[in-house]
Amino acid sequence: MPTKKTTTPRTSAPTAAKKTTRKTTTTATAKKTTAKKTTTAPKATRPTTARAKRSTSTEADGSASVRAAASSSVPQGSKLVIVESPTKAKTISKYLGRGFAVRASMGHVRDLPKSKLGVDVDNEFTPQYLIPRDKSQTVKGLKADADRASAIYLATDPDREGEAIAWHLLAATGVDGRKPVFRVEFHEVTRDAVQAAIAHPRQIDMDLVNAQQARRILDRLVGYGISPILWKKVKGGLSAGRVQSVALRMIVEREREIEAFVPVEYWSIEADFSKRLAKPKKSDQFHAQLISIAGKKAELHDTTEAHAVIKALQGAAYAVDSVKTREMRRNPSAPFTTSTLQQEASRKLGFGTKKTMIVAQQLYEGIDLPTEGSVGLITYMRTDSTNIAASAQAEAREVIAERYGAAYLPPTPPVYTKKSKGAQEAHEAIRPSSSRRDPDGIKAALSAEQYKLYKLIWQRFVASQMAAAILDSTTIDVAAKGPKQAYIFRATGSVVKFPGFLAVYQEGVDDPAAGDEFDKKSPPLPLLVKDEPLDLLDLSPDQHFTQPPPRYSEATLVKELEEQGIGRPSTYAPTIGTIQERGYVIRDEKKLVPTELGIVVNDILVQHFPSVVDRNFTSEMEQELDDIANGERTIAPVLHHFYDPFAIALSHAEEAIGPVKVADQPAGVTCEKCGREMVIKLSRYGKFIACPGFPECRNTKPMPETHTGVTCPKCSQGEILERRSKKGRTFYGCNRYPECDFVLWDRPIATPPCPNCGGLLTEKGRDGQAVRCSVCGYVGTRSAIGSAPPPAIAAVARASSNGHNPAHEPSKEEMAELDELFA
Repeated sequence: MPTKKTTTPRTSAPTAAKKTTRKTTTTATAKKTTAKKTTTAPKATRPTTARAKRSTSTEADGSASVRAAASSSVPQGSKLVIVESPTKAKTISKYLGRGFAVRASMGHVRDLPKSKLGVDVDNEFTPQYLIPRDKSQTVKGLKADADRASAIYLATDPDREGEAIAWHLLAATGVDGRKPVFRVEFHEVTRDAVQAAIAHPRQIDMDLVNAQQARRILDRLVGYGISPILWKKVKGGLSAGRVQSVALRMIVEREREIEAFVPVEYWSIEADFSKRLAKPKKSDQFHAQLISIAGKKAELHDTTEAHAVIKALQGAAYAVDSVKTREMRRNPSAPFTTSTLQQEASRKLGFGTKKTMIVAQQLYEGIDLPTEGSVGLITYMRTDSTNIAASAQAEAREVIAERYGAAYLPPTPPVYTKKSKGAQEAHEAIRPSSSRRDPDGIKAALSAEQYKLYKLIWQRFVASQMAAAILDSTTIDVAAKGPKQAYIFRATGSVVKFPGFLAVYQEGVDDPAAGDEFDKKSPPLPLLVKDEPLDLLDLSPDQHFTQPPPRYSEATLVKELEEQGIGRPSTYAPTIGTIQERGYVIRDEKKLVPTELGIVVNDILVQHFPSVVDRNFTSEMEQELDDIANGERTIAPVLHHFYDPFAIALSHAEEAIGPVKVADQPAGVTCEKCGREMVIKLSRYGKFIACPGFPECRNTKPMPETHTGVTCPKCSQGEILERRSKKGRTFYGCNRYPECDFVLWDRPIATPPCPNCGGLLTEKGRDGQAVRCSVCGYVGTRSAIGSAPPPAIAAVARASSNGHNPAHEPSKEEMAELDELFA
């Protein structure tokens, strides 16, 4: 591997070797591309990029006081430190003291032009950078500050984009060669980290800059190449992108898998047993599931087979066939990376990817603590590494020993290796800047969202440095000898022998059914020995249907993108945000569902630009960008590899794609203003209905409420309607509100009533086959309650509700939302 080079940033071309192109790439007087090679894009509909998202986020966090401070003159001869965010500027200015002045660039200060391609494809893809109009005053101020300073320290974020911003700052301020310029990098905004970075500066790494430039140029070629075709052939305001289009394809293909899925019926049989005692206690009872019939896996396909087995088992003798106990160990999960933080914040906190990154940015840049002042609470949040600094591990071990005892420490600090494709190991994982800052100890200084996310990061990191959890797992097989063949039931129970890291944290799972003994709350089993006779208490057959693959949530989509090497930590949140903003995808009950528009756009891209939406090709392009960052490739060959066939595809698509009409779905409502039938429209805030006569008729309405035909069980007068809360969540409430405030989260079923108490049943699960009573908590299936079950089944149904938790009690957060549902 070639030696990684760090150079003084005296060139502005995509590669350091292209020194002759300096003048053409740094000013608005750059060589213009011909009309044939440029695409005019209206400003209102230009494709959104991850770069633009980042600039917006840094601008949004600046307070008026910080902006005022940043505008004051830098004392003559001071050392100027430039960061991206005013919040970070405020924090680190306290660490550097007199002699230093800290200013914020508010994100990027140069970019490709908005109104044309801005890339000279005939001159080795030379970019044409401009200073955006809304950044002119910022750049003017930075120039003045730089002129008064004795040296400039570029302290932008420690990633490729931060490296590129530092390079752009150097070009925009024009100080290159006139004054000493240094690049400083710190992964946590703490006094020690900032002062160490200032003491050990380096030069701008042009390999990292070139990698970011290559990504920006690739995204511009795709966006400004395909998007105008979509505007002309489908509708205005659409966009395409290297990563966003692959993500859209994954969501559309998953939806089609679900639509094509044919459920298959199957049955399971469970049983309740007890030790054979005169007066058995509840602790002498246990639950087991039928696993084999005549030595083969138990497979029951319909009601007839299930009832035949029930009949044979009702007269069988039961005894313990085997008892096995084993010790199980589970090691803690690695500290957070960007993707795992987004996934876990979604599972445990209900945060979307965008929200997670906004709150994490706040924690990284600095929080005012009463005893310490402004300090960054976590390390840099855009990373795919699980590395941990030795000093951070040592501090965490001290905290663990003090709080939990030496038994909770592993003999040596654990080392984690990243498994995802294309992971970079240069950075640290996301961790607290100090393990001694207990979340509850600084809770008063944090907002509710900051506290939740910081606590999650703190717990995950501390747990990652702790000893493994140990569990004693017991498996009991029960044999039933029927008149024709043998049946085996299996029961499992577990006892935590040593909690280890579970004393602090347990990772969430996307599918609870797929968890192991550590995830499932299985009660301990009674002490039993082989051949011990048992009494059968109940038998319970249960009907099931195979389920289609679940729709992607934001968390599971990020997980899939990372595993396949598509995108990088800084791109996940902007990618998911863009496909929702474009109307390609909507969030429904936290799941990503493609719209008709998204399906149409995806099909066009798959047919005419297969390489752009090919997962393997996109992953390979990411690897080539990584190779540029490592100094193993140069920009031009990588861009030619993509653009040469892409340009041919663009030409063919212009001719082959005819006008595409995305049909509006009728709303079943007549416009009272003009008499037309209104249609369902989609905005970034959800569905609404509108008159198709726009712009002559501008009548719009909220989506009509959906009738369920179910009488309200509370007032016995109103009807339960399907509605949407302010947060877009579906709920069901009485139409007589506020006279009656009855609400449910789950869809109610008109008939039959609960067989246990006569209460209102609701649907559970994706296929609606499972039901649950909203009163007593009874759980069953539609088929079981829709027919007359045999006595054994009815008995088990009654037994299953005994001691069962009642219907779901809303959490405090849900109750707060319920208070606003009808507002």
